[in-house]
Amino acid sequence: MSQADPELLLRELDGWDWELCRRELPAVLPRLLISFQQGSGWLWERHTSGESEDWTEHIRILRILTEMFLPHISLEDVEQSFFSKVLPKTLQFFDKLMCELSSKAKGLSSQSTELCSTVRNLLQAMVQLLATLTGCVRRLCSGQELSLPSIHSLPSSVLCVVKTAFTHCKDSESVYYGHLHLISDLLQSMFKETYSLQKQLMELVDLISIDSASTEDDITYMVSVIHTVLEICSVISNMDHALHANTWKFIIKQSLKHHSLLQCHLKHSDILSGLCKDILLSFDSCLQLAEQMKVSEIQEGTDFRLFQKTVKLCRFFANSLVHYTKEFRACLSDSCSQLHQLFLQIYSKFPPSLYAPEILEIHQDEISQVFLVALDPLITQLLPFSPFMERVLSENLGLPPEQQLPQCLLLLTIMDKLSSQPEEVQTLWNTGKSLSLLSALFLSFQQCCGELSLPVCLPQVLSAGQPAVPITLYHYVCVHLCSFIASTLPSHFPQLERALLEAVLGSSMITSLLAMDSWCFLARYGTAELCAHHVNVIAHLVKAWPSDCSQVPALGVLLRRMLFLMAPEHQVEFAGEFPPEELENLAVWQHVSLRALSPDLRARVASQLCSAGLGRCRQWLNGGRALGGLPPVNTALSALLAACSSADAPLEAELKTSVLGVLSQFWSFLQAKQVSDEPCLQKTLCLLLHLLEVFIQALDAQLMTQVFALQSSLLQLHPPDHVRLAMLDFLSSMGKVFIPQEAQRQVVPQLSCLFASLLADQTWLIHQHALEAFTHFAEETRHEDVVPWCLNSEEAKNKVVNFLAKTRQVEETREARTERLKQERITWSAQVLKVDGELESTGEPVAKRACHPPSEEQYKAAVGTMEGAVEAVKLLLQKGPPPGWLAVKLEALHAAMATLRDSLR
Repeated sequence: MSQADPELLLRELDGWDWELCRRELPAVLPRLLISFQQGSGWLWERHTSGESEDWTEHIRILRILTEMFLPHISLEDVEQSFFSKVLPKTLQFFDKLMCELSSKAKGLSSQSTELCSTVRNLLQAMVQLLATLTGCVRRLCSGQELSLPSIHSLPSSVLCVVKTAFTHCKDSESVYYGHLHLISDLLQSMFKETYSLQKQLMELVDLISIDSASTEDDITYMVSVIHTVLEICSVISNMDHALHANTWKFIIKQSLKHHSLLQCHLKHSDILSGLCKDILLSFDSCLQLAEQMKVSEIQEGTDFRLFQKTVKLCRFFANSLVHYTKEFRACLSDSCSQLHQLFLQIYSKFPPSLYAPEILEIHQDEISQVFLVALDPLITQLLPFSPFMERVLSENLGLPPEQQLPQCLLLLTIMDKLSSQPEEVQTLWNTGKSLSLLSALFLSFQQCCGELSLPVCLPQVLSAGQPAVPITLYHYVCVHLCSFIASTLPSHFPQLERALLEAVLGSSMITSLLAMDSWCFLARYGTAELCAHHVNVIAHLVKAWPSDCSQVPALGVLLRRMLFLMAPEHQVEFAGEFPPEELENLAVWQHVSLRALSPDLRARVASQLCSAGLGRCRQWLNGGRALGGLPPVNTALSALLAACSSADAPLEAELKTSVLGVLSQFWSFLQAKQVSDEPCLQKTLCLLLHLLEVFIQALDAQLMTQVFALQSSLLQLHPPDHVRLAMLDFLSSMGKVFIPQEAQRQVVPQLSCLFASLLADQTWLIHQHALEAFTHFAEETRHEDVVPWCLNSEEAKNKVVNFLAKTRQVEETREARTERLKQERITWSAQVLKVDGELESTGEPVAKRACHPPSEEQYKAAVGTMEGAVEAVKLLLQKGPPPGWLAVKLEALHAAMATLRDSLR
């Protein structure tokens, strides 16, 4: 055997058989290892001087060591006598080979055949080296358990090679500068060999056994192996589905296998972050493929198969996350934000989100049934986890618009699951830390303005045994909320009642309505005593608060609805608790519909309310009529309205006369300018108009003339919206009455002018209400000749015709409306943040907006009103002689018109 020349030594070994290698191992292996360690530097020097065949020689030496001598080394000795000496030099050679490959690849081109050949030779050497390492690992996978110290150098060295090789494959587009086609076959071989090497190593590591007797170094080493494989995961995430899944399977399996030993050492946040990231990447790929198939209208073929594989990969990741979370939940306090965001991001990209891509229903079902179902158990596992609760119920989440609906749906899912949880878990969520679950839901719900406006629909089973049907978001939330209320433990009722009351009193009208609907469900579902208790509490709140408090109307609506749900005997007790004849209780009864009461109780309460209300009004009318004393009078008028409008039969003649007499006294002193300036008088006017609707058939000519004169004068002063709406309600009721002959000359022109002006109003709410009121009036009135006078322009006529035909002026597509709502939400959110910031910084209320110049439409409306008035006067002149003052009045109007005309010049 040669003692000096390495080449002679290698040639001599070529003829050795298996038995000879085993017998000569003690004598040959040390000399061969020395030759390998010394020769690697020598071989590399020869390579760098141009002798590229030495790459293959180096790999040949490594193959001889691993194939001929490694099988004869015992497991107890293999680390000390073989791996610790061979692997460091192998890694050194691998790194130099990779460095040379990257350097040569920069100049690669199809014209440079010599360089191309060199690069291909380097890649071929890389493939051979990977194959040799794979064989080395395979020889240790005999099926018996291995101790970590016996192969200590192998896993970390092989993982280093695998990570570098996969990284090179991943970066090949940028490394080879568009010349990938010249070496793609060898890159593919390199990927396959690296894949095989990793797979073989994972089988080997699976044979390693560590237990409570293992040293701290062994535990640290195993943790390092898992973390390195995690780094490899981030490299291969977009390269191969099967490889990616198997790599994660290894991480999860090894983490769970050595759970008790590794729990305190693993980087749980990194593992969880990697899983969440890969779930989202795979989910995005599913959506992109589904979107492409919708656009191409091709539901079969390669894209569909790839879509199905990607959905299954999502399911695998979801199951992995569920298993990992189940075992290591106690260690995931720092990862609750990531888990929360995972749910929000997934559901923000999936229907019914406004921000989801357009995909077919069949693809939605596939994703729901395969992936989302697998993710659902994760929520159940996290329910007992306090840090997750604190994250989800945080007051200051600062979520972007696209995540508001997902947050709402997540809270509903938690509500659905909570009833099956132990009492301590229910207590955790129902009491919360900063918010209770119910309060958080109401807060989240009011942020979903775009989804509620569209509205989006969600599937819901409404009857047992029936298929799910799409229902609006409001309906969906209400159904789940009522189900949650029905399962709430009695010990959690204080939190439930507080959350409902806060929502009713909140600034969001739609949220207040949801809370009222839920509260009414509670009143029906619960006991009669509970309903009576809640009604009494609400009534005391209404009575205690000032009438001008902005929250009282919401409480009044709730009180009105819940009185219908009370047992008859409790209604009698309510009337005894709040006697209608006492003036201080009018504040309560003004909100109540007497139709909720039994006939006998209704008649008694109505009579007592009328007596008390009329007494309060007469007291003010006969006194100094100070504006400061008007709020109690408005309360009395409101109670009178509740009594009169809820009566089953017409009021007694004497009582009706008394009411009309009091109303006439109010109209005799009201002046348009004063009403325009005083909000309390505006409320009085609205109540008087609503009361007159009830007694519209009993109005005499004088009172009718006073009413229309005041309205005509007031409209010119641009009263607020609620006053104009009250006017329209009154005008609508005028269709039921025949205007007395002696009042027609004044009332008819004013009636037509009022309708003409309000139909031309630019406020959409007023305009819509005006169309409804005018249509109702035109259908009922006996004064048919008045109808065309109200339509003083072609534009007004067309709008009424379109309204009757239910024709939309502009047909907005669902896509356009969705985009508009998204933009409106952004603007609204920005404005809220701006106002909040100004209030916090200055402590002062926001300044009023500057008045804008009148629009062209406003000028058109005013001129149209003038033209209508002229036409009305012409018609009156045709019917009979004019009064003496008319000529003087027309002359004054003519002068005013001349002044207006001159001002335009």
